Amino acid sequence: MAGVIASTVNKKMGERPLHLTESAKVRWLWIGAALLFLALVLLLPLVLVFVQAFQRGAGVFLAAITEKDALSAIRLTLLTAAIAVPLNTLFGLAAAWSITKFSFRGRNVLLTLIDLPFAVSPVIAGLVFVLLFGSAGLFAPLLAAYDIKILFALPGIVIATIFVTFPLVARELIPLMQSQGTKEEEAAASLGANGWTMFWKITLPNIKWGLLYGLILCNARAMGEFGAVSVVSGHIRGQTNTIPLHVEILYNEYQFSASFAVACLLALLAIVTLVVKSLVEWKHQAQAGN
Repeated sequence: MAGVIASTVNKKMGERPLHLTESAKVRWLWIGAALLFLALVLLLPLVLVFVQAFQRGAGVFLAAITEKDALSAIRLTLLTAAIAVPLNTLFGLAAAWSITKFSFRGRNVLLTLIDLPFAVSPVIAGLVFVLLFGSAGLFAPLLAAYDIKILFALPGIVIATIFVTFPLVARELIPLMQSQGTKEEEAAASLGANGWTMFWKITLPNIKWGLLYGLILCNARAMGEFGAVSVVSGHIRGQTNTIPLHVEILYNEYQFSASFAVACLLALLAIVTLVVKSLVEWKHQAQAGN
């Protein structure tokens, strides 16, 4: 009955959907407000970063990004992402597969724990790792006995990055796998397929676009993380500074052109991430349309 009424109303209003009944002036007003907000909050700051970076010429820009400490920060950022992203991908796959394909005690607890980094400030997370691995931390005697250094070194930076990014892959896959259900896996199991065969032949092909999307987001967050890494890194110049930390140090030292030049690298990484994300979405929609 409701469908008949809606259809009748649409016919009387020229076949226009109910959500487009506002006047053109109102629609353009809202669209203009959204575009203005986007320009002021996102595009203008991004443009200013590039303007400030090249204000003193391309030579100063190139010198800033090829300086020894900058190259060290770039290498550390890429190395951290190269370690954290694959580990989070494995965790996301395991967590999503367990939660969506099996029923077990503690399932809701696991879902809640996955969302924990979204609720905890990255700075608080860094302080927690200091309490665990610091010189007076819970594991300090054990670490000292085996001469293992976690804080102010690569392991601490990787652990902090993993913590703040590990929900991203899982949270992309869980809704997708829940919507797909378990019928295909059950059919394959009835034909004698084992778990690995079902995963490689059925589950993985069905989630490949969601997995790639989550991996892109995880990589972007890993390279841009500041709060937790700032606490555990110790800010040792040329050793434990990632790109965001190096930008902060340069800015605090009033090396504005150099700080904006290095910040451009993060901005470019963000732009590349958006382009790759858009390509993945376009490819996924094109495949779904076929």
